Amino acid sequence: MDSGFRPSGGPGMTNGVRVMHVLICGGGVIGASIAYFLGIRGIKATVIERTGIACAASGKAGGFLARDWCDGTPVQHLARRSFALHAELAEQLGEDWGYRRLTTYRGGASFGTPRRGGAYDRGWLSAGVAVTQALGSTETTAQVHPAAFTAAMMRAAQAHGAELRLGRVTGLVRDRARVVGVKIDGETIAGDAVVIAMGPWSVLAAAWLPLPAVFGLKGHSLVFDAGASVPAEAAFIEYRDASGDVQTPELFPRPDGTIYVCAISSESPLPLDPADVAPDPGAIERLHAICRDLSPALASAKIVARQACFRPIARDGAPLIGRVPGVDNAYVATGHSVWGILNAPATGEAMAELIADGAARNIDLSPFDPARLPPLDPARMRRAVTPATARAVVQQAVADPVIAIASAP
Repeated sequence: MDSGFRPSGGPGMTNGVRVMHVLICGGGVIGASIAYFLGIRGIKATVIERTGIACAASGKAGGFLARDWCDGTPVQHLARRSFALHAELAEQLGEDWGYRRLTTYRGGASFGTPRRGGAYDRGWLSAGVAVTQALGSTETTAQVHPAAFTAAMMRAAQAHGAELRLGRVTGLVRDRARVVGVKIDGETIAGDAVVIAMGPWSVLAAAWLPLPAVFGLKGHSLVFDAGASVPAEAAFIEYRDASGDVQTPELFPRPDGTIYVCAISSESPLPLDPADVAPDPGAIERLHAICRDLSPALASAKIVARQACFRPIARDGAPLIGRVPGVDNAYVATGHSVWGILNAPATGEAMAELIADGAARNIDLSPFDPARLPPLDPARMRRAVTPATARAVVQQAVADPVIAIASAP
């Protein structure tokens, strides 16, 4: 049966051999990683991105990596494999994206407390911070600069034949029960497979495919230019502010002399355009006040970025990685929550294996099967994509009180 369209950009030829062409919707760290691992297998990838590479959480996350912090959860093997791949990629690709091993600490502090005892004295933290535990060593924790890592993965993918296409995905083209292309701003691009990897904006694809809901967890962050005096350490702090509220700031000094600090989650609605994401009123000021109290290195440092991002999460907290049920040639990779940067390499590797060989070899993807969760009702999805009704639809859709998440439109 003729599907009724005449696409551009179909499968290419290399030395007279037809090359498989995969369309990846989303230019974040997951999409770039999938493109890279497809490329090293000789498969062409086109990454379709509305705003720009690493424009959302992939460019505004902390970039913290942990080998064993997901142990005992469905993500354990994915995280361990990905932690190892981060080290391999840093050595093999030869680019500098701020990869280094860290020592990681836990501590506590309260507003106005001048000094607290602790088992560890970290000179870059204030005397009022009691550092009580080493959470990770250089064997188990590390970091990358997420925007630099994502951009490097995209460049590496392009070196293997991948292309980047800027544009807004407006739908998919189907021939009966299989996907055969993507609609971009009125044009159709043909492909042998389509991957939805749009972070929290993957919820928009529920209007085209039987996908579970994906929500956005909003967080705020500051980046300070603190100079090069801070060692390769990270700190996770429980902080009680002047009002008595408890926040859990995370502090990540980087090799370039900056310090990234994040805290203060909220349930703000997800905007339709990633370029419209902005900090909540007052959130940055609250975070800055916390930072001044936690570290003398931050008290006088220049702020170089005030930002917010939405991290994608599925209803049960585990990623969605695998085939879209009931639709041939359609795949999804999203919902990695706060571990997107960590788990991107292993997700890219597993998705490339699944698409090329029919099954992932290094990781069991069954815990992440999208079919484990009910699909979002497309009728509700269509209502949700209008700004006027976004909040009302989300309030109906988000019924889990355990997961404090922001709503997708």
